[in-house]
Amino acid sequence: MKHVFVWLILGGLLADPAQGQDVARARRTIDTLASATMFGRGYTQGGDKKAAAYIEARFQALGLRPLAAAGYQQPFTLDVNTFPNRVSLAVAGQALAPGLDFIVNPVSGKGAGGGALYFLDTLLFADSPAVAREKFLKTNLNGKIAVFYGRHYYKLLEMPAEFLQHLAQAKAYIGLETKLTMAISPQALGRPWFQVLASRWPLPYANGTVSRQKAKFKLDAQPLVGYATQNVAAQVRGTRQPERYVVFTAHYDHLGGLGRQVYFPGANDNASGVSLLLELAAHFAQNPPPYSVAFIAFSGEEAGLVGSKYYVEHPLFPLRQIRFLLNIDLAGSGDEGIGLVNATVHEAEFARFKQISEANNYFRRILRRGAAANSDHYYFGQAGVRSFFVYTLGGITAYHDVHDRADKIPLTKYAELFGLLRDFSLQLMD
Repeated sequence: MKHVFVWLILGGLLADPAQGQDVARARRTIDTLASATMFGRGYTQGGDKKAAAYIEARFQALGLRPLAAAGYQQPFTLDVNTFPNRVSLAVAGQALAPGLDFIVNPVSGKGAGGGALYFLDTLLFADSPAVAREKFLKTNLNGKIAVFYGRHYYKLLEMPAEFLQHLAQAKAYIGLETKLTMAISPQALGRPWFQVLASRWPLPYANGTVSRQKAKFKLDAQPLVGYATQNVAAQVRGTRQPERYVVFTAHYDHLGGLGRQVYFPGANDNASGVSLLLELAAHFAQNPPPYSVAFIAFSGEEAGLVGSKYYVEHPLFPLRQIRFLLNIDLAGSGDEGIGLVNATVHEAEFARFKQISEANNYFRRILRRGAAANSDHYYFGQAGVRSFFVYTLGGITAYHDVHDRADKIPLTKYAELFGLLRDFSLQLMD
C-alpha cells in the first residue's frame, strides 16, 4: 500500500518540517484525507487502510520511530454495519439522492422492494394517545412502509411492547429529519430504515393514514464481524527523559460511504485533527524535547471509541509513563474559541493552559467542560491518565454529512491552536 503514496511525497506534500506548523501543508493533508480516494476513511473500499498507510508514510518521512517494535500499525478488530453496494430510494415516483436527500439509519438491515406509505399519527406521541394507538393497532402494516418524524424516534422506543411488535410488521421505515446526520453501528438489527431530509420529502404528511403513493427501495446492508483495522503510532524520543511521555492523539477514521459513489469526506471530523497531529509531529521531529512525545492516530472512534479502548487495554508502553495526553478533534475552525473537555477535572493543568493562551493571545474564549465520553481521551482517563480533549468552535455547521468537505474548512485559528498545544506540552515537564 505504501507505494500508493509515493506521488504524494514526491509532489512536495511533505514540506520542510523545520518550518513547524504550516497551514498550506495542513490544507493539503486535509484535502488528501477527505478525498474520494480515501472514501470516507471507513470500512468499505479499503478507506481506513489507505488512510493508515498514508499516515504511516508521513511518520516515516518525518523520521519518527514506530511506537511498537513490530512497526507503526497496531492491528485490532471491530464489528461494523456497512452499506457498500445498492442504496436507492424513490417516493411517489421521485428518486431521492443518497447523501443529499436521504441517508440510512446505521442499524438498517438489507432489503429491496416497495410498498404503500403509512404515516404514523402524531397523536400517538401526545399526552393522551389511547384512541390513536387503538387505531394504529388495527391498521394492517404488512407490506407497507411506515413513515414518521425523526423527532419522535426516542418516544417510539418508549412505546409498549405491543406497539413495537405491531410496528415491526412494516416492510421498511422512513424517518423525516431536519438534518441528515450519519452514524455507525456495530450490527444490523432489522429492516431497511431510511432517514429523509424533510425539506426534500415530496408528499404532504397524511397523519394516521395509508397513502395511495408508494415508495421503492434497494439497500444492501453488510454487517462485518471481526473486521481488521489498525491504529497508527509513532514517537520522538526524548533527549533526557525518554521514559516520560506527552501524547498527542487524533482519530483518522470517519463514516465511510453509502453505496459505491457517495462518501462522507470528514474534513473537519477529523482530517483536520490528523493534520494538526502531523504538524506537531513535524515540529518535534526537528526539535526533540527532553521527554518523549508520542503521536497516535486512532481507527474505530466513530464505531464507539473502539481503537482507543483497544490501545488502553494493549498499551505500547506503560500508561503510567504518560505525563499528559492531548486529544485533538474538529480542529478546522476556532473563530469562536475552543472547547476543552476535562478542564474542570484537571484544574492545575487548565490554569496553565489558559495562562498560556492569554499570554500569547491565542484564544479569547475557552469553553471549560467537565468529563465526557465523547472522544478518544475517554478510556485513557478511565485508566488514570490525565488528559484534555480540545476542539474548535464556530465557523462550520457540517457534521457527519456529505457537506463536511475540505473546501469548507476555514482553519481560522489553526496556527494559534498549534502554538497553544506546542507551548502547553513544553511546559508539562517543567
